[in-house]
Amino acid sequence: MKLLKNGFIVNMETGEFSRQDIYIENNEIIKIAPNIQMDDVEAIDCTNKWLIPGLIDMHVHIKKHFANYFTAAGITTVRNTAGSIIELKPFIDANGSKLEPRVISADRMIDGPPGLWGDDTAYNINVDNADLAKQEVARQVELGAHFIKVYGWLDPEYMEVVVSEARKHNLEVSSDILYSKKVDALHAAAIGIDWLEHGSGIIQAMYPEWSMDAPKEIWDSIPWEQPDEQLIESICKELLKKDIKLCPTIVLYDQMRLADHYWTTTHEVVHHMENSDYLFKHWPQAVQAKQGQVTFGIQTKTIQKIAYTYYKMGGTVVTGTDTPAGSFTYPGFALHRELQLFVDAGFTPLEALQQATINAAKALKVADLGDIKEGFTADLLVLNENPLSDIENTMKIDRIVKDGKLYAIHELLENIPTEQEINDYTKELIKTFEELGLNAGN
Repeated sequence: MKLLKNGFIVNMETGEFSRQDIYIENNEIIKIAPNIQMDDVEAIDCTNKWLIPGLIDMHVHIKKHFANYFTAAGITTVRNTAGSIIELKPFIDANGSKLEPRVISADRMIDGPPGLWGDDTAYNINVDNADLAKQEVARQVELGAHFIKVYGWLDPEYMEVVVSEARKHNLEVSSDILYSKKVDALHAAAIGIDWLEHGSGIIQAMYPEWSMDAPKEIWDSIPWEQPDEQLIESICKELLKKDIKLCPTIVLYDQMRLADHYWTTTHEVVHHMENSDYLFKHWPQAVQAKQGQVTFGIQTKTIQKIAYTYYKMGGTVVTGTDTPAGSFTYPGFALHRELQLFVDAGFTPLEALQQATINAAKALKVADLGDIKEGFTADLLVLNENPLSDIENTMKIDRIVKDGKLYAIHELLENIPTEQEINDYTKELIKTFEELGLNAGN
């Protein structure tokens, strides 16, 4: 039992705030009221602190190696957009009750040959016929996948089969069609796709001659820095009819745009990450590979305009990061940067926060997350400054409450697995995959 005293509680629907107490029992918010008096309860003084819901990162690829960094950054729930349910089962079963964030996950990505990520592994499969598409969806349903993820090299015919099979189990289908030459956003919506990750497919719909490997003259013909607002509105209008959900992952594009001037922070959580060989072995390489700056970075302003336009038209737009893909997409803190980029795109600080809290929870169809209300799960951030006056204040974390447990940042950092622990864990995971006849990949 805990009692958070005298904090400014932010109403995530209106942006209003009031000084109140929060009584937590087990993992549930039991009572919110001024001046709650209780005996034999741990009281935490939150005077001049700001309380917001735990944040939700709607596009990650989480691993045990860096999972606790999310929690230390105030991200208490993540949506894992492709991975291995077998690997993540301990996180999923814990449902937020341990140090790691609550995980809602797809299983391996369903792509088409030859596969953007190569041969079949525990993390991806290349489907080239309808029967295999049906079998793979059935396999993922049996494993307990919360949704299905498809990639852009999957043939549209088999993408439609995946959607049809997923519907039989009330599962949504997410798509990354950034590299597709056959399916744009409008086609994906017509097929029945529910989610466009990275805002993918929209630029193809705007400029049908464009693709990620289009000739330079086609890239040069697109007004990337001054996006065509009327064209964006026309595409968004059609997507809205199908209730498409958008996760733009602006930070993924922007970090590539900034290249070796990438956004970072001196926060202790990010400083601690510098000890992670797993994270830091590929990020510098991504910075040095200037192709990423050309192909991803140049899209930043257009993706921002798409996200803001679709939101203002009434569409679902949520915050996500693609951590740890790309360049310096810090676990947890990349979402704080994503919030800043939402504000830069035109969202107010409140609107940006809503996409990482109440609206993210609604998109996940989870009724007791994303807000501070009686009966809700006790996932909270205690902040030192008002996030509605400056969105960067979300990084000024005093403490984290996750699933009713109170954590200081240093406690979470002390529980980051060591390299030896990760090596031992990885060996056991590979052994498990091999016993199941799955290739562990690289």
